Amino acid sequence: MGPLSAPRTVSILGSTGSVGVSTLELFEALGRPVRLRALTGGRNVALLAKQALEWRPEVAVIADPRGVDELARRLRGSGVAVEAGEGAVKAAAALPADWVMSAIVGIAGLAPTLAAIEAGAIVALANKESLVCAGPALLRRARLSGGAVIPVDSEHSAIFQALDPRQAAQVSRLILTASGGPFRTWSAERMAAATPEEALAHPNWDMGRKISVDSATMMNKGLEMIEAAYLFGVDADRIDVVVHPESIIHSLVEYADGSSLAQLGPPDMRTPIAVAFAWPDRVAWPAPRLDLGRLGRLTFEAPDPVRFPALDLARQALRTGG
Repeated sequence: MGPLSAPRTVSILGSTGSVGVSTLELFEALGRPVRLRALTGGRNVALLAKQALEWRPEVAVIADPRGVDELARRLRGSGVAVEAGEGAVKAAAALPADWVMSAIVGIAGLAPTLAAIEAGAIVALANKESLVCAGPALLRRARLSGGAVIPVDSEHSAIFQALDPRQAAQVSRLILTASGGPFRTWSAERMAAATPEEALAHPNWDMGRKISVDSATMMNKGLEMIEAAYLFGVDADRIDVVVHPESIIHSLVEYADGSSLAQLGPPDMRTPIAVAFAWPDRVAWPAPRLDLGRLGRLTFEAPDPVRFPALDLARQALRTGG
């Protein structure tokens, strides 16, 4: 464990979102052990320009073409190339790089993720939709290209760390933890009248708007069940969810002998990003540390299938293949 032996070439797809911002924060904490090939953003021209001026990638790409003139103006004289549009995002993803963060939200992230995988990069995957829509094909292409897909979602990173590939046949269950989100203690009637602002008020995690709303309804956990099935080769009936409001245990792997291995840590996205970045090693950085004595206790409860039907829907989709 320690500093990386040499700087890595890196691209960040979705650098202006919460995961992209956390990735750059981690690199800063690590002493910038990277050379940036590409930064891409959706519509936030100001933040993308600020990042590009600070990190000086080879190219900065704004997905919304309406922002290209402003981006070019802000980056004039910087030496950073400017591109725009979905095709340019995909081209940036395909640039040769050691490591690519795939953090574009939604189905828009699928084509760039595939491009990075086919280029043979190690892809740190924070885009749920890529796996949900095309998991088997995406993972197969990674194997063929000689690259790798390392999950960045805290739950799948936890399983990735706790699951010994040599004992995969002895796994009896994967148990994903869920914070319960802002509506954990709400009645169905109160949830029906919730405002967008209330749905965005996640108690533990600082995330983008879509992910925050998905978390409030536990739709994100349904998607994560599908992701886990594809990533770890476990069928629907061996994936469970438990509500854990403190978000300290990020997931568990239960083995055939009754042992359950859990990965614990303070809720901070930079930790699973660090795991993916340093893989197959570990890297030291000033990470927040877990103080169980101060925390006092961890609590758990079963999710309510009436208020949060997404879990059963995800299990049914896995059983039926659709």
